[in-house]
Amino acid sequence: MTNSRRFWVTGASNGLGLALVERMLEQGHRVAVSGKDDRALEGLVAKHGSLLLRLPWHLHEEQQAASAAQQICHAWCGLDGLVINAGTSDYLADDVADSELIEAIVTSNQLAAEYCLASALPLLAKGDSPQVMAVFNRYSALQLYAPTQTTAGWNNIPQWLREQRNTLKAHGVTLTVVGPQSLKTPVTSAPAIPEAWTPESAAAELLHRWPLGEPELVLETLDVSSLWPFHRDN
Repeated sequence: MTNSRRFWVTGASNGLGLALVERMLEQGHRVAVSGKDDRALEGLVAKHGSLLLRLPWHLHEEQQAASAAQQICHAWCGLDGLVINAGTSDYLADDVADSELIEAIVTSNQLAAEYCLASALPLLAKGDSPQVMAVFNRYSALQLYAPTQTTAGWNNIPQWLREQRNTLKAHGVTLTVVGPQSLKTPVTSAPAIPEAWTPESAAAELLHRWPLGEPELVLETLDVSSLWPFHRDN
């Protein structure tokens, strides 16, 4: 990716999301970020100025996702890439019980993914070789409600994204789903060995692979909290 492009990265306050934003900016791209208020993002605004666009981050709320897309439309008219960082805990409220955390991570990220994709699609349709990359960890990729049944869009977010491929393709948009290897629906016959990924190394690898437009990428990490630091809404 040598030419300047227009990206929207969600869950961008820290970890992998922030590292993706930092690397994109270093490469001269324009980046819209949705992430909790954070000193790191403020520092990037000061450093990169108009290359960085701050957006609403409560993306599990339909109105905020729509507002974010509207701001991108006003600023850039279109979008070349959307990174759905679907492992983030940005959308968790403080009062979620520990016993409900995993379900809350999955369901809140599912809402954010659905609302972001719907809001961004008209902008992506105007983009240059537009692509969506959805990145999951072993929690957000879990199958809920009926884990013994066949994986389907209604009980698994990565599968829901895959079911959007035809709609995206009709608009000229490529989809890459990134996440841990599923034992029920493996995407490769090769063994997936967890690696000691850092936010920086994972971001570099994902952006290196971006131009290939691969449908599926396996990302197994030894330390989920390194790529997706845990925090709750306040």
